[in-house]
Amino acid sequence: MDEIFKQQVYEVAKLIPKGRVSTYGAIAKAVGYPNHSRHVGKAMGGCPEDVPAHRVISSSGTLSVPEFQKKLEAEGIALENLRIKEFKKIFWDPMVEL
Repeated sequence: MDEIFKQQVYEVAKLIPKGRVSTYGAIAKAVGYPNHSRHVGKAMGGCPEDVPAHRVISSSGTLSVPEFQKKLEAEGIALENLRIKEFKKIFWDPMVEL
């Protein structure tokens, strides 16, 4: 995977505010690769600790990594069965927000 792509993904992910979430697809689109959400997922799997990977989820509002539930709940995000409650309300779209 291209190192520049990964760095762009990490920089966008760092901008997601506490209490909000974004998706793999939204980040892929924001860095100029709209059909590469799986690549974003792979990049997030090995991201540095200063990247809030727990705030990046699937487009269905479901956590891909169940271990992230506690981190999200600590930020005030409500979940039920690994699914974000009120997902559309807390979704952070980098194409709109930046």
